[in-house]
Amino acid sequence: MTSILGISAFYHDSAACILKDGEIIAAAQEDRFTRKKHDSSYPFNAINFVLDYANLKLSDVDYIIFYEKPFLKFERLLETYVAFAPKGFVSFSKAIPIWIKEKLFQKKLLFDNLKLQDNKYISDSNIFFSDHHLSHSSSAFFPSPFQKAIILTADGVGEWPTTTVAIGDGNTLKIKKEIHFPHSLGLLYSAFTYYTGFKVNSGEYKLMGLAPYGKPIYEEKIKKLIDIKNDGTFRLDQTYFNYATGLTMTSNKFHKLFGSNPRDPNKDDLTQFHMDIASSIQKVLEEIIIKLAKSIKNEFNIDNLCLAGGVALNCVANGKLQNEKIFKNIWIQPASGDAGGSIGAALAFWHLQKKKIRKINYPDSMKGALLGPEYDQDKIENELKSLGANFKTYDYQQIIDKTSQCLVDGKIIGWFQGRMEFGPRALGARSIICDPRPDNMQKKINLKIKFRESFRPFAPSILEDQLSNWFNLDTSSPYMLMVSNIKSDKQISMTKKEKEFFGIDKLNIRRSEIPAVTHVDYSARIQTVSKQTNKKYYDLINSFFNKTSCPAIVNTSFNVRGEPIVNTPTDAFKCFMGTDLDNLVIGNCFLDKKDQNPALKKNYLSKFEKD
Repeated sequence: MTSILGISAFYHDSAACILKDGEIIAAAQEDRFTRKKHDSSYPFNAINFVLDYANLKLSDVDYIIFYEKPFLKFERLLETYVAFAPKGFVSFSKAIPIWIKEKLFQKKLLFDNLKLQDNKYISDSNIFFSDHHLSHSSSAFFPSPFQKAIILTADGVGEWPTTTVAIGDGNTLKIKKEIHFPHSLGLLYSAFTYYTGFKVNSGEYKLMGLAPYGKPIYEEKIKKLIDIKNDGTFRLDQTYFNYATGLTMTSNKFHKLFGSNPRDPNKDDLTQFHMDIASSIQKVLEEIIIKLAKSIKNEFNIDNLCLAGGVALNCVANGKLQNEKIFKNIWIQPASGDAGGSIGAALAFWHLQKKKIRKINYPDSMKGALLGPEYDQDKIENELKSLGANFKTYDYQQIIDKTSQCLVDGKIIGWFQGRMEFGPRALGARSIICDPRPDNMQKKINLKIKFRESFRPFAPSILEDQLSNWFNLDTSSPYMLMVSNIKSDKQISMTKKEKEFFGIDKLNIRRSEIPAVTHVDYSARIQTVSKQTNKKYYDLINSFFNKTSCPAIVNTSFNVRGEPIVNTPTDAFKCFMGTDLDNLVIGNCFLDKKDQNPALKKNYLSKFEKD
């Protein structure tokens, strides 16, 4: 039995995974343990978890693979500063001491930290380094259900590449094409994230969610920043940006072009201008993705596409790509960002270095992304008792029936079951759930439960076998990575007056039979739920369906704004008591807010930075 530990760390979303003979056994992000969102530190807790789950000590592990090559990254940093000198000296002077002290000698840094986890770990001879984009590409192809596929990876930047095209075939993978820094789709989108007042590497979801409230009237201006070729390749005009050498994303020339300085989220409200900017950059991103997809399909003539990198989390663009029918099949790595690099690095080593045969599983090898910690019933009950929680315990069928009835009755529920999800989306293991049919549900959850902007949409979890009756999507979407429109017979037509609404006023229009999960453009970010992957969640939705004839429920991640998704029963109880959640269901334990000691309620929100 060969074991491989994959690690991603030191930029954002640190994570660890463990393979046994090429099988993904466990994976988790560090921030779920430290409660610090997007934690970039050495993933001490995540490594401990994956080793414990695999019943291994660190000194037992055969190989340890880091997801990128620090020396190449340092080379890019130096060459960039030389190319732009003397511009960027302030940024350079801040970056270099950190690199020299920590990042440049990453092997020693890793070894020193690993020794703290296991004093029997005495040699660094089993530490290896993968390329950043090779890790992403491997995370997309090797767990996919395809024998052969084109792999498109796009993110901010790794070492030099920002966009790569690779071909995967069996247990081989070769990168064929690259676009290099500073020309980057991820950094272009992040520049607009910054410009509209959201946090880079965190607020890109908000920019995507804001886009349908606006019109793409700045599309032509954005195309002054970026030269897009017919094949989808592109170059960014660096005079409009500041990320290569500065401490911000955009330059004064950028601000003059659009006629406004970046929004200060602490002072400035979101306006129609920001919504139109969001709509415009989303449209440009989609155009580039579709052009790239068409050109690589024509060049390599392979029917399957795999996607990874942070840009692959743009589920609106993914939905548009799916609709174009350029490829017969698309598979997207659910942990497409840097956290997923830990899986990709380990798989790349297993297949490309060790040349091991690849076992192809259907629907994929990610096990529904349910790869994190789990808690048995005794552990849950003991933890809840120690917190002073009041709960009742039911058998499996009773907990399904009781929870589904609470959903019918309009309750908002924290749902905590089985293994925690790996990746940024809650997939029915650590979820906040409710009935999607009431008009006020989206606003209520955003403002009273999540404490976040009212415009942000929610996703439906829908029974896989009911998908075609409700949405214009002809493929499963188990990881909430596809957006599609709701069927016309489920839509509610707008009145003449409602059609004249603009901006955030569009939020208050009932658009379908399930308004809480229908965005202002009649779209939804869909999660299909199958009995094979997540039986308890499927049974819950099916019970709700039997009572209501509605086969979907609202699913949003179990956390508040700025907090990582809950990991432990303790995390879940704290969130339950710090918000207006009505019920909490952990394992077979059922908690009602009315039964809890009011003294246990604390100011929960102040613990977390705004995202």
